Amino acid sequence: MAKEWILNSAMNRFQLNFKRNVGPTSESIRKCSPKTLDEWREYYFKNVKPKEHIVELGKKLYVKITEVIQSEVAEVSEQDCIDYMIQLVIDRTFDGYMTEILTIYGQLQEILNIQIQPAPDEWDRLFNVDFFIQVKDKYIGLQIKPVNSGIQLPEIFKEYNIQAETHLKFTEVFGGKVFYLFSEKVGERKEIKNKEVIDDIKKEIERLNT
Repeated sequence: MAKEWILNSAMNRFQLNFKRNVGPTSESIRKCSPKTLDEWREYYFKNVKPKEHIVELGKKLYVKITEVIQSEVAEVSEQDCIDYMIQLVIDRTFDGYMTEILTIYGQLQEILNIQIQPAPDEWDRLFNVDFFIQVKDKYIGLQIKPVNSGIQLPEIFKEYNIQAETHLKFTEVFGGKVFYLFSEKVGERKEIKNKEVIDDIKKEIERLNT
């Protein structure tokens, strides 16, 4: 299994399995419509690429693994591995999380056409609020929660029930309600999953403006 992973990784990295190297395999096998492996092998070597060509690709793959990759691996230190793991688990996870939150924050700000500001650290600790909207001398709290295809929703609703008391305290102190915004990936873009909350926020802004 480990050997296959190395072979597959190197082959993909150096693009030895690309169409320009091995020909249009998917199209060719459909054109051949073989009933047996031997039939397909004979057709491929005769009509797509000769066996000698594939053998040469195999030799090239061996050179890439034993010389190029081996030389690169020799340059990797234990500290490189430690630093990479910390960066992957901590730094990149945080960067992705913040990018997602700021994307949703930006979308909401554009829709409402009103300034949304990051909550002070104290508010985050005491009231579980990420952002806020100021309306006159009152404040509306916002909390953004990324969700992965609905898998995290039960946990988030459980968390919401736990945090409900702190959100009530926020309302008592600052006058406005706290709203949850669920962030979901749609294609390559992050979007607000519970869009109905936008109307609720608008109503709260109107209420505080009266």
